[in-house]
Amino acid sequence: MSAVATIPTTRGKLTETAPLAPLVWFKSGGSAQWLFEPKDIEDLQQFLRDLDPKIPVWPLGLGSNLIIRDGGIQGVVVRLGKSFGKIETDGLKMRSGAGAPGISAASHARDNGIAGLEFLRGIPGTIGGAVRMNAGAYGREVCDVLESAEVVMRSGDLVTIPLSDMGYTYRHSELPEGSIVVSARFRGQSGDPVAIGAEMKRIADEREASQPLRTKTGGSTYKNPEGQKAWQLVDDAGCRGLQIGQAQVSEKHCNFLINLGGASSADIEALGEEVRKRVKAHSGVELQWEIQRIGDAA
Repeated sequence: MSAVATIPTTRGKLTETAPLAPLVWFKSGGSAQWLFEPKDIEDLQQFLRDLDPKIPVWPLGLGSNLIIRDGGIQGVVVRLGKSFGKIETDGLKMRSGAGAPGISAASHARDNGIAGLEFLRGIPGTIGGAVRMNAGAYGREVCDVLESAEVVMRSGDLVTIPLSDMGYTYRHSELPEGSIVVSARFRGQSGDPVAIGAEMKRIADEREASQPLRTKTGGSTYKNPEGQKAWQLVDDAGCRGLQIGQAQVSEKHCNFLINLGGASSADIEALGEEVRKRVKAHSGVELQWEIQRIGDAA
């Protein structure tokens, strides 16, 4: 791809051959052909409008539920910065920029006496990523509280998509590839900030006690099959602590893979596939990846 011919000018920041490993939780993987950090929504719209439609576009949030393969990503990776992190409330409604972390949105709701959004405290990524994948934790998911999302389409058009058109199922939406969530509108119930804060603390404490949060991990690896727990199936298949290279199934929580230090993305993905194989052989259940895996093999 010729840089001059195909990459539009922008008021934001554009980096060629940008290493992505530092931007994802696993701390592994290759580079982005281009990393684009738009200045604001209009900048993002203009850039996508002017970008050759054949060039793929990938949104990147906090890089929590993500494996970027070692060969990196062709095309443009879009990362929303601080200008996309604004959060506002209006009565029991809250509008959050897609760049805001889940913990910031939950805290803002608490401070404004909006209950029902506490579970966002347990979601390690951004609001944009949570909306795209119908993220959930502690008995609730985004589809329970979302009213609508503002999305910049691959064409550069800004559209508002109501909950009914999101096509939500478990950890999945029908948002088209290359589209980028820029903000979301949520609705909660009236609540007492002290009680809301206590529930958020319970969620934080439970996560800390049960999940390997202080390691290089990617969050929940597999979706929970109907009526079953993925971690239990992994444990029953004898995979707790299983290792390939420097990638390991967490001893603390079997639905987490961890990078012990020098794991490649190939190691992590191979371990994930080995676990799926062993679980299928043991219980007949075919686990589905919850972690997104993108990019090219080395």
